[in-house]
Amino acid sequence: QVQLVESGGGSVQSGGSLRLSCVASGRTESVATMAWFRQVPGREREFVAAIGWSGYTTGNVRYSNFARGRFTISRDNAKGTNDLLMNFLRPEDTASYYCAASLVSLKNTFASDSRYEYWGQGTRVTVSS
Repeated sequence: QVQLVESGGGSVQSGGSLRLSCVASGRTESVATMAWFRQVPGREREFVAAIGWSGYTTGNVRYSNFARGRFTISRDNAKGTNDLLMNFLRPEDTASYYCAASLVSLKNTFASDSRYEYWGQGTRVTVSS
């Protein structure tokens, strides 16, 4: 089992920045891919970014079109966290953001939420105009 806990959500004005962090515990040595998804009530969960955590995809990063150029996913080895730095935030970025972990090195299916076995409880991000 892997447990994920997110932090760093909050309220910010349009154009501002937030950094989300995800701490993993449990069988973390088995994690191969970590990612961030977001969801707005009434809409499907959507992919934000992913990073290879172990195996042959270690360090590989992938972004959704809306995140590329504004968001940065990274690994903080000292803290053992998966971080998502979000810059130039827009009101349409308002959502609950979820950390996800997969035991598989995802190469082509990293954007599919069904490929992730473990999920955090989510952290809320609100961007006002």
